[in-house]
Amino acid sequence: MHSTSTLRSIAILLIVFTAAACTRITSTELGRGLIPVVDGVNTFDTTFELVTDNFDGTDTTRIYKQDDHVLGAITNDPLFGNTTASMNFELFPDQFPFAVPGTKDSVVADSAVLILSYRRFFGDSTQPLTLSLEEISTSTPLDPYIVYPANYPSRYPISTVGALGNPVTVDIRRLGDSVKNRYENANNQIRIRLNTQVAARFLKTYDSTNAYKSDTTFRAHFGGFALKVVSSNPANALLYVNLLDTNTKLSLYYSSSTTGATTRDTNVVNFRFNAYLGGDANFITRSRGGSEVASRFATATTPRPDSLLYIQAYPGTYARLRVPNLEKMNNRIIHRAELITEQVPDDANLLTIDRYMEAPQVLLLSIYDSVNKFNRNIPNDYSISASGPNTFTFGGYRFYKTVPGYDRIAGYNFELTRYVQGIVTRKDTSFTMRLSAPSNDSIMYTPAYPNNTVNQLYYLTPSYHNQVGQGRVRLGGGSHTRFRMRLRIVYSRL
Repeated sequence: MHSTSTLRSIAILLIVFTAAACTRITSTELGRGLIPVVDGVNTFDTTFELVTDNFDGTDTTRIYKQDDHVLGAITNDPLFGNTTASMNFELFPDQFPFAVPGTKDSVVADSAVLILSYRRFFGDSTQPLTLSLEEISTSTPLDPYIVYPANYPSRYPISTVGALGNPVTVDIRRLGDSVKNRYENANNQIRIRLNTQVAARFLKTYDSTNAYKSDTTFRAHFGGFALKVVSSNPANALLYVNLLDTNTKLSLYYSSSTTGATTRDTNVVNFRFNAYLGGDANFITRSRGGSEVASRFATATTPRPDSLLYIQAYPGTYARLRVPNLEKMNNRIIHRAELITEQVPDDANLLTIDRYMEAPQVLLLSIYDSVNKFNRNIPNDYSISASGPNTFTFGGYRFYKTVPGYDRIAGYNFELTRYVQGIVTRKDTSFTMRLSAPSNDSIMYTPAYPNNTVNQLYYLTPSYHNQVGQGRVRLGGGSHTRFRMRLRIVYSRL
């Protein structure tokens, strides 16, 4: 005979197992909310296949003064091709008119060092970068009132008139090291020493009667700094630099004495980037020649369905997604609609290029309005509040998972439940969608139904998405045999 306590324990276990079976959550990687069990009687699921193709991005990317700027080169990316990134900028004294402290005749120029505030890198840190610093010609001065298009340097050509110093080779792994001397106690600096005659020019030739009289006269004497990577040097990384950080400056070291003094003092004056007066142009050029993606682009008039999708952070590439026959689905209760995407690993470079050139942090799923030439949000699911877009719940943040044969592949999923419900219930439009990796961008935002009568342009920033140029990923398209992009829908009949 069973004891009373034994029977009670068995009864409790049966209740627990029954409750667990009734509330089981069907598999979802976004994991938001409870989804009824798919039992084939009350709740069902279905999967829609997608038609997908690739496009080379033509939208203008802009890098604003407060953004981290990009410097570097990628010469060995078999999937996406080469990248070059150069910086052009001005640094000014704290005020105009300006004079080097001390008696001018007693000033002896020591050295000049350009110091840049280093933030991070993308790519291979083991491969050094050789940097070249040149002077911008006063015939092509930077305009502080223009936000230069990063991916179209030909619109505003900038010429140079000679080197300001010898090329400097940078070991990316050492950029976080501390610099400690009489004038510095800092780290995360890129330091480039200028020629001695350049130091003399800034400390002895220029004064408050000529170049330092005003920002206009200074610009007429000195066009600014042009910084790039020496193209003949192998390189595979992008560096991110902030101009507004106090770590960025031109440090001019000199010695001087006051009238009648018998000793000399060693001093330093710093020129910095001025957000109001200073011009800057950060150019990023992509070259597709010889890359895998080069032969896979569709055009607006010539679709090219593809089993592979190539998403590169802007200025980069994007994909077009179409869901055939979704609008033919009859009315039903949509418990969950989820777009599922997975990375297709590059087996030939699995532990090298594919590992250190990481996938973008965030992808954006949107609708492109070809008439008005801007992106729109996915209706009803993508929302924007005072704290920003609902990316955590809508989806698009990169996550990593393990699948058979691969210990780490990237994935991006998106919740489209309310969007699909609107299509099957109210016969809303089933749109062609766009998948991209934006940085600075904009989106025409429409609130969810029934408040979908108001449109407002909303600006997306790197803080919610990606740093410019940082990240690339190859995803499975709608016809991929293993890593297939798909729209999974869990529903109940009415």
